[in-house]
Amino acid sequence: MNQPFKAIKVSENTYWVGAVDWGIRDFHGYATKEGTTYNAYLVMADKPALIDTVKAPFYDEMMSRISSIIDPCDIEIIVSNHSEMDHSGSLMKSIEAVKPDKVYASTMGVKALAEHFHHDKEITAIKTGEKIDLGNMSLAAVETRMVHWPDSMMTYLDADKLLFSQDGFGMHLASTERFADQLPESLLYAEAAKYYANILLLYTKTIAQALDKVTGLGVEIECICPDHGPVWRKPEQIKWIIGNYVKWAEQKPASKAVIVYDTMWKTTQHMADAVADGVSQAGAIARVLPLSSAHRSDIATEILEAGALILGSPTLNNQIFPSMADVLTYLKGLKPQNLIGAVFGSFGWSGESCKHLIEYLTDMGIEIVAEPVRSKYVASDELLVKCHELGDLIGKKLLENK
Repeated sequence: MNQPFKAIKVSENTYWVGAVDWGIRDFHGYATKEGTTYNAYLVMADKPALIDTVKAPFYDEMMSRISSIIDPCDIEIIVSNHSEMDHSGSLMKSIEAVKPDKVYASTMGVKALAEHFHHDKEITAIKTGEKIDLGNMSLAAVETRMVHWPDSMMTYLDADKLLFSQDGFGMHLASTERFADQLPESLLYAEAAKYYANILLLYTKTIAQALDKVTGLGVEIECICPDHGPVWRKPEQIKWIIGNYVKWAEQKPASKAVIVYDTMWKTTQHMADAVADGVSQAGAIARVLPLSSAHRSDIATEILEAGALILGSPTLNNQIFPSMADVLTYLKGLKPQNLIGAVFGSFGWSGESCKHLIEYLTDMGIEIVAEPVRSKYVASDELLVKCHELGDLIGKKLLENK
């Protein structure tokens, strides 16, 4: 192993042995503008244990970090908390190299790994409440199904009061800093919220159940080690990130309207600007996201803490703009809750866009609270006043619900 990567100590008995992916910019449709990390952890117990692995191209980096602390062949136990390929991509190669005594995964994880790799390795299923014996310490399993895959599991290391939280409490953020307290809170909030909005929002009900499981362990948690992003080791920051998850899981509407639109000849853009001004003049917050520059994952993040979704599109071939269809398919899958909505649009002769936008919002369970505003060709001053009035109505309804 010639690569000079070093392990980083995160607690008394635990080391980070993961990898940093500075270059990734797309994660199944989610724009990872800040890159990411694939976090794996080495527990130096009587029976050394590796918790998760890394995405396949980063196997050598992980093994180099492990080798800076221990001969990888001395690892006796491997735990797969999550079978998604960014965490299990190096698992089979690691098993071949290490030849551990035992490999553990959740019941659903055992099935998923078999279907991923079609392997002949023996993997032991572990359930909530069961423990993995590491000799002088143990790992307790907490199954967290659908956070965000059926196999998802967290494990708690009693000796270090440390929770390996899998995809929970993580974020896509590449950095040389390994700990949350080394990074600005504004950056942590932005990336943690984006991660929740784009990866976990659909599973809000199971997130709430998982939070109950974690807080119901009846143990102290002095460190949280997620599979992406920095480690949480300060008590106030652990309380902060758990508190944010509780807040996001509640999905209480905020006095903010997210206005998403695309435009052909600027008419829909002018309408969007008038709607936004109406929202603002009413005293609520408006966030305008033109699809010429806003990515779908940024829109999902804005909606995480909003109270209204307002859509605008010209009509193209009797349909909405393709970019709107892309975003709305994405948002429909995430199932945001407790929003009100409205639509506007422009057309030349047929004018179906508003009808289709209303259908999308209705399918998403979003209450339509205003009549659509439609402009034939270029919007007149009178029509822009109607757009302003639409924004004003939405803004006032948001403030009524505050």
